[in-house]
Amino acid sequence: MGGAKMDQSQNLPCSFVIFGATGDLAAHKLLPALFDLEHAGRLADNLFIIAFSRREWTTDDWLEYVRSILKNKLDQPSCQALLERFLARFRYLRGDLKEVDSYHALAADIAPGSACSRTVFYLAIRPADFVTVIKNLKVAGLNEPRGMNRVVIEKPFGEDLESAQVLNRVLHQYFDEEQIYRIDHFLGKETVQNLLVFRFANTIIEPLWNRNFIDHVQITVAESIGIEKRAGYYDRAGALRDMLQNHLMQLLTVVAMEPPPALEADALRDEKVKVLRSIRPIAKRAVHAHAVRAQYTHGNIDGQSVVGYQQEENVESDSITETFAAAKFYIDNWRWRGVPFYLRTGKRMPRRHSMIAIRFKHPPQQLFRETPLESIDPNWVLLSIQPEESMHMEIHVKQPGLDMNTRVIQMNASFLRTDEQTLGAYETLLLDVIEGDRSLFIRFDEAEWAWRVIDPILKFWTVEREYIATYPAGSWGPAEANRLFDSDDQVWRNEL
Repeated sequence: MGGAKMDQSQNLPCSFVIFGATGDLAAHKLLPALFDLEHAGRLADNLFIIAFSRREWTTDDWLEYVRSILKNKLDQPSCQALLERFLARFRYLRGDLKEVDSYHALAADIAPGSACSRTVFYLAIRPADFVTVIKNLKVAGLNEPRGMNRVVIEKPFGEDLESAQVLNRVLHQYFDEEQIYRIDHFLGKETVQNLLVFRFANTIIEPLWNRNFIDHVQITVAESIGIEKRAGYYDRAGALRDMLQNHLMQLLTVVAMEPPPALEADALRDEKVKVLRSIRPIAKRAVHAHAVRAQYTHGNIDGQSVVGYQQEENVESDSITETFAAAKFYIDNWRWRGVPFYLRTGKRMPRRHSMIAIRFKHPPQQLFRETPLESIDPNWVLLSIQPEESMHMEIHVKQPGLDMNTRVIQMNASFLRTDEQTLGAYETLLLDVIEGDRSLFIRFDEAEWAWRVIDPILKFWTVEREYIATYPAGSWGPAEANRLFDSDDQVWRNEL
């Protein structure tokens, strides 16, 4: 995206270390994204990649594994030469995250003393192991020289406010804030980045983006999948921690932020923090009115029968972990005072669907009082994030004929032409890590204030353990989510 980038000759790393290289995140996201960057010619010739894992493999075993992961991308004969060039970057290092000797071996493999010594450490591991890895990097001297190497940390950044603060203190013992890249892949999506341009580069849009014209904002991140094989993590986390505290809260800040003075990392993040600090605190007695949780039961998705959450493998039969979370927030500043922001996320919903829906206020009805129009639906701006990335604005037009009847049409503001392709979210963010652009990464005060916002909900739900609402798999969530709305004419927007 980009703020001003430093001199590339001084800034580019020569080594990229993946901790947890044989895990699901590396297989499904990192390796395909790095290969796409290779395909796009965005990786420097002298960048090599070290795969760090516990498996008793050789480098040849690792290369065969990478070939199997990328086989779906090798649809053209020219891709074979590209793959061989990509594979030539790799070395495999067997190591244990808890053994200091493994980090000394890693330090030797990075070959200190070369002309380029900057390294990226990507922690594609369990959050429980973050502190262990950070401390062992220090013991092996891999955090030196201070300010040079980069550490990439996946969400969740902590389990609550207190654990996030503890993790941050450990990080700052050994690394500067400028070296720490807290990644949220939603911020790498084209629609999210384009929202800034949509708002601030169009004079017809920005004057309407406030409490005078907007009735409410909805942010939905729905998944059709269940927890797959993540019960060990998910049953302790739940939807509030796993999605709402990070992905949805970041989307909220992008929608609500003020225009920054420049498209630079700290300028952007300063404005996002101002939004988070302006969110009205939720009192303990008000949690029930501001938040809803639920858990999916058995149902049908795409014609297939699926089990309920409590019947998933390795989930406790009496678990009340939420797989759906919805919450209502108010931003008490001049732009947004009184405008509710409704956030919801859930698993086993009808389809994979992420969307920001902005509903404008009702137009005056007096003008059409003596016409066939009894009422006029409000206008919407719809920003689809996944699976497709697009923007739409709904407006009313008169239908042809003698009567005063209207219909809704969509003005398509899609930023992609039919012949254009873009980098995916992980490709974008990995490239920014390599090039040293922190604009799309989360600063600690962002993470901390996001935890502060949801902390009252989290603590209330931790104590209230007797009951959780349910919803059938394949539905849009529990009926209880409707009680969050401020007025009877507000409903969840499920479709573009």
